[in-house]
Amino acid sequence: MNSNQFSGVFTALATPMCDGDIDYASLGTLIEHQIKGGINGLVSMGTTGESPTLDHKQHIVVIRATVEAAEGKVPVIAGTGSNSTAEAVALTKLAESAGADGFLVVAPYYNKPNQEGLFQHFSAIAEVTEKPIVLYSIPSRCGIDISVDVTARLYEKYPHVCCMKAAEGSCEKVVEYVRKLGPDYAVMSGDDSLTLPFMSAGASGVISVASNLIVSPLVQMVQAANKNDFSKARETYLKYYPFFKSIFLEPNPVPIKYCLHKAGIITSDEVRLPLAQLTQETRDALDALMSELSLV
Repeated sequence: MNSNQFSGVFTALATPMCDGDIDYASLGTLIEHQIKGGINGLVSMGTTGESPTLDHKQHIVVIRATVEAAEGKVPVIAGTGSNSTAEAVALTKLAESAGADGFLVVAPYYNKPNQEGLFQHFSAIAEVTEKPIVLYSIPSRCGIDISVDVTARLYEKYPHVCCMKAAEGSCEKVVEYVRKLGPDYAVMSGDDSLTLPFMSAGASGVISVASNLIVSPLVQMVQAANKNDFSKARETYLKYYPFFKSIFLEPNPVPIKYCLHKAGIITSDEVRLPLAQLTQETRDALDALMSELSLV
């Protein structure tokens, strides 16, 4: 993979669970649903995959199962980030041995390093692989963002650190990435509700939660935007915008797993503590919206 392949819609896959265990049969069904819908790539073991509550062995087994189910039809990016550099390095090595095509590495959370600490952290990860690395800047979860300057320094020293999942909520930051790093560096939206605004500023696609369920329409929307047909893309964006917002009424991935279960794609909407099941109010809202959008 190279930066040019970070275009389109990559799904941040949920990890189906049932009776406390990972439901690999449902994971296979979910991945089949993705490939039939024309998805451009899969991201395994990000936050949507409930990576914080899986141990390292489960983490790697899920990545390997995703690679096997994808059968080489689409690239699989493995989430290997941590707030421990040593742990992130180890997970990256293990995920590469499991067949991952690249890695999603989030900014270290909770311990909040300065920008030089971020540079050294990501550099240590880049040293152990030649496969593409997607940086993930999400201050709402991590408490810090990845600066444009650090991103540029990393890209200059390590050309395979070639994509940013931008979840800062700022079109201006996307513009800064595009202007500073140039057309060969890929920026992908980290928020479904901001995909089209970010693409108007130069992003090439989205790492999506909504595409767990809605695949083909979102793929076509992003394709249209990448062809500068924003009129066509806007129709889909406005149609599904309420869904983009509603799947974050409660902590991700609880709402999207509820929707996947209701649509019959996974056998259970089970999540692991400390995540809890949806309130009835949110269930009612999602039920109404899924019916309105003919998603069930």
